[in-house]
Amino acid sequence: MSSIGEKLLLYTGRTPNGHKASILLEELKAIYGGPEYDIFKIDIWTNVQKESWFIKLNPNGRIPTLTDRARNNFNVFESAAILLYLEQHYDPETRFSFDQTKEADDYSEMLQWIFFAHGGVGPMQGQAHFFTHYAKEDLPYAKERYINETKRLYGVLDIRLNGRDYLAGPGRGKYSLADLNVWPWIRSHGYVVTPTLDEWPHLKAWFERVKERPGVQAGIQVPPPDKE
Repeated sequence: MSSIGEKLLLYTGRTPNGHKASILLEELKAIYGGPEYDIFKIDIWTNVQKESWFIKLNPNGRIPTLTDRARNNFNVFESAAILLYLEQHYDPETRFSFDQTKEADDYSEMLQWIFFAHGGVGPMQGQAHFFTHYAKEDLPYAKERYINETKRLYGVLDIRLNGRDYLAGPGRGKYSLADLNVWPWIRSHGYVVTPTLDEWPHLKAWFERVKERPGVQAGIQVPPPDKE
């Protein structure tokens, strides 16, 4: 593991994707005492992430983006890629993942649920948020389409979590990147998708279970909310 004294730099904001990285960083700090990291707060509504200096870090112009100053200022973009990078370099005991050799099937399961969320819940719920709150034109079909698809994906998670505590791993599962990759999106369910998770009891129980983790509570406070 790189020296704790050489801080990472996380460009982020208070969004579900941004909170994925900060939650894992706080979970790692709780176990290993590091890595320490600095925050560069990005206000996405000002489009600073589209400026040329940021595009050099992340050609896609989105958050989060991570610079590892302990590894020759190596840049990582895409939230799931950041999680996998942090696990590779800063989780030597694979506390939040699985041994790719000894637990190859469990590792594959974790990746499957990461990719499921990265290509499903995140994009669908993000579109539901956009068409409900930010679109300049009221498009009922678009709102209904993305809200209903997000609910369907909640149902997929509920099926998986029936009889399980976490998404990947043997038995009842192990808390891993698979869980913290999707949890921040479920956290924002009340913003547009559904006021409660009562329709999906297994998903609801999992959500509350993950919510109680100190690392999760610390991670969702990064960056700190603006003072009123």
